[in-house]
Amino acid sequence: MAHERQGVWVPGSRPPAAPRDDDAKSDDAKSLDRARGLAFNGGMIRVTDHIEIDEAELEESFVRAGGPGGQNVNKVATAVQLRFDVRGSPSLPNDVAIRLMRIAGSRLTNDGVVVITAQRFRTQERNREDARERLLEMIREAAVRPTPRIKTRPTLASKKRRVEAKKRRSTVKSMRRGGAEE
Repeated sequence: MAHERQGVWVPGSRPPAAPRDDDAKSDDAKSLDRARGLAFNGGMIRVTDHIEIDEAELEESFVRAGGPGGQNVNKVATAVQLRFDVRGSPSLPNDVAIRLMRIAGSRLTNDGVVVITAQRFRTQERNREDARERLLEMIREAAVRPTPRIKTRPTLASKKRRVEAKKRRSTVKSMRRGGAEE
């Protein structure tokens, strides 16, 4: 075991895990990200044509997940908890941030941080992608400006229909009371 600390691999033991870096992603993984709509530009994640968020704004922590996983379920932390500070994000316009906080609902903390937990898949990487995609989908939904309602007045015909329906209902009720008094 002392050999492992010095960087020497001992047969029968696991080799030390190499540090993962987004730059070390294979071309296949990058093209898969692009196909899913995850565009990475030097640490920036493109959400819409006008909104990009910095990857440094996302905080990820890995926890143990329940559900399927076989022997690894109690040993490997595959579930991802993605945290995004909506209030403190310089990337989001104010109106988008307000709509995002409304959309987030119970996933929003009192501090204005959206917490997304992903544990659908067995691998950490797929859960990580799932959490990011869900966050980006929420931001895309918040980026759509709602169309304001235009007030309309009821037409004369609809007013007449309403009054006729009220008269019919009134007649039915007066008949129940003991006869029509018209």
